[in-house]
Amino acid sequence: MKTLIINGSPRKNGDTAALIAHMREHLLGEIKEIRTYDSNISPCVDCRACRTQAGCVIDDEMKEIYNYLEGCDNVIIASPLYFTELTGSLLNVGSRLQTYFSAHYFRDEEPLLSRKKGAVILTGGGTCSYDSAYKTAKCLLKSMNAQDIFPVVFCGNTDRLPAKDNREAFKSVRRAAEFLSSP
Repeated sequence: MKTLIINGSPRKNGDTAALIAHMREHLLGEIKEIRTYDSNISPCVDCRACRTQAGCVIDDEMKEIYNYLEGCDNVIIASPLYFTELTGSLLNVGSRLQTYFSAHYFRDEEPLLSRKKGAVILTGGGTCSYDSAYKTAKCLLKSMNAQDIFPVVFCGNTDRLPAKDNREAFKSVRRAAEFLSSP
């Protein structure tokens, strides 16, 4: 079993990282984590080349993600909330999934990616809604052919109770890992 984690947090030891670390302890198989803030991945520039040819003309680290996506079984999107949305660097990576959208809608190709399971981990310091970020994350997961998506794991109010101390969030992470590891 292979899992790709797309980590949209700029903080290497923050709340999102704590939940990812717990997730990694409970996942089976190979795990690859992409930290979007540390990656050399440009956003989509809407050149539209992917409307007529497979892949993306931008030559950067996104090619490594495309390659891993072709063979992985699970995808996890993890992000803190910034004004109730995923972080900008994660959205930059997400914009590069345009090639899969184009394959379906412009090139009339079957999904290039095998069917996957997905999960979303969101953290936030306040008490704002995560609905918008979860909707965006599910859209990104579906573009990666994640058809079965676990209900959102949300750890809010982290300014008062850090994720590393939130037992309920850790339970949700374990349930998500069990879902992703099941056949």
